[in-house]
Amino acid sequence: MSCLEGKKRLAVLVGCNYANTPHELFGCINDVLAMRDVLVERFGFDQGHIELLTDAAGSLVIPTGANIKKALDRMVNQAESGDVLFFHYSGHGTRIPSTRPGHPFRKDEAIVPSDFNLITDVDFRHIVNRLAKEASFTILSDSCHSGGLIHNEREQIGSSSVANNTILQYSCNPKTIPFESILQHFASVTGINTSDIGTHLLESFGADASLKFSSHPVELNLFELGKQDEGILLSGCQENENSADMNPMMTGGKVYGAFSNAVQTVLKDHMGPLSNRQVVVMSRKVLQAAGFVQHPCLYCSEDNADTPFLWQPQTSGS
Repeated sequence: MSCLEGKKRLAVLVGCNYANTPHELFGCINDVLAMRDVLVERFGFDQGHIELLTDAAGSLVIPTGANIKKALDRMVNQAESGDVLFFHYSGHGTRIPSTRPGHPFRKDEAIVPSDFNLITDVDFRHIVNRLAKEASFTILSDSCHSGGLIHNEREQIGSSSVANNTILQYSCNPKTIPFESILQHFASVTGINTSDIGTHLLESFGADASLKFSSHPVELNLFELGKQDEGILLSGCQENENSADMNPMMTGGKVYGAFSNAVQTVLKDHMGPLSNRQVVVMSRKVLQAAGFVQHPCLYCSEDNADTPFLWQPQTSGS
């Protein structure tokens, strides 16, 4: 893919703090507000092409599962060949039992919108499969268990083989809601006695529930047949790890997601174009130096691993 001058740059930014709930986070809205500035000032995004969804008090559009997917659909539907699409999510993630036949013990990744209407790896695969020719779709997911969030995307930088025994320098909250807590929440809402999360989601959200649960298994198998695509995932951690959200009581009031902050630090320190691979490797180093035990990963094609992050033009900030 080549990003040509004049092509659109479109973004959906989602920050969920879950205020006044048992799952409250503190830095997620700050993460996406900071990223919005970076997109405009460094990468040439037009403010009018950035859709922001947060659960801050007074927000016009709350980041429910349906609203997030509608925003992503709008972005994909208006994209043309060569356009650059970006989705930044900062909030909770979770792992759910796989629905794929023959994988009874496998767990799949999902993000947790404000209403718990899970958006899964299958939903993101569906979005990538719908991209216009030579348009790119980059996800930066600052959430726990975010590795593998695009179903069947190729791993370029994955599980760390180096043990990290560093003690965290800060008190932080993990950006995860355990599957058991999500199941308990829906059991109280639906009144249905089942451990099948798909049953609860379909009962609660109907057609707005994830494709993972509403699609026939034969249809889901079609996602396995995809060839090289333009999906790019920068995950805040490995599938089995947690991403950190800073606790304001321990940081003097400064709150942020560790991975989002690491990426923004890397971009601030290196103004020229950086490849997707470089952004992930450098972010790992920033996190390790700060004492965080999480390992960002990269999932995409071999070619896209070495293309510029968000296709930054050579003339921008160089």
